[in-house]
Amino acid sequence: MNNIAISIKNLVKNYDGTEAVNNISFDIKQGEFFGFLGPNGAGKTSTINAITGIANFNSGKIEVFGSDVVKDYRKARSYIGLSPQEFNFDPFLNVQQILVYQCGYYGIPKAICTKRAKELMKLFGIYEKRNASIRALSGGLKRRLTIARALIHKPKILILDEPTAGVDVELRHYLWDFLKKLNKEGTTIFLTTHYIEEAEKLCDRVCILHKGKILEIDDKKKLMKRFAKSQIAIELKDKLKTIPKNIKKYNYKIDGNNLIFFEDKTKINEILNSIKKNEIEIVDINIESSSLEDIFINMVKNG
Repeated sequence: MNNIAISIKNLVKNYDGTEAVNNISFDIKQGEFFGFLGPNGAGKTSTINAITGIANFNSGKIEVFGSDVVKDYRKARSYIGLSPQEFNFDPFLNVQQILVYQCGYYGIPKAICTKRAKELMKLFGIYEKRNASIRALSGGLKRRLTIARALIHKPKILILDEPTAGVDVELRHYLWDFLKKLNKEGTTIFLTTHYIEEAEKLCDRVCILHKGKILEIDDKKKLMKRFAKSQIAIELKDKLKTIPKNIKKYNYKIDGNNLIFFEDKTKINEILNSIKKNEIEIVDINIESSSLEDIFINMVKNG
């Protein structure tokens, strides 16, 4: 089987003359935890809809494990479990029926579907609600059910569109742990999220999308190494009246008794030696590096 889980080539999607997705191309490898990041309207959900067949696209090609999503829709779609951002349950079905019926769409015998539904309901803590209607579930329980439904046919790829939107902190961390475990067991995960901390904790590689175009796509660690900036704050015992020459060569600013350097943290010893040569007494040192969120905000701002 092709080790490329999802391959997107020159994808274009327009809505009433507005280009939601503008000629984007990327591949997701089998077993990857891939983050698809961007502000509202960036084209994230439009891309997911194109992959899963929810919406047509104007041009380009999408393959899932080598199967064309248009020419061989059934096979391509069978590889994917989709957890959408919006809740879209049949209001006339109870929790167990929703899972069993979803499983049946993939041609799986009812006995197996029922067994899998029971396993997933217990795994996600919704078994006690198995006979409850959707109207009786809280937002957090609906989110658990959404992900359980996506996994009912044991897909090779799990697509999550804002999976922790509107859930409490406890459930968010539970889902993070579950998704990390699922990925380690071999499931390819495609994640869109507004919580950049989520992508930073979970993803191997990230794509930053803005106005339908890819701004950057790279390994998370490489991306942070390329774009992250360090801030070295050194608190001095006394405020400097003049700045020594050997300090002026750095990118810095003065804030009261603090000398703040905007330099890579690998220069910390060099900076400290420059300060000590001037017999300046240091009280405290604090080093901060840019987070993925800092990088994301900066890219979108300038994109």
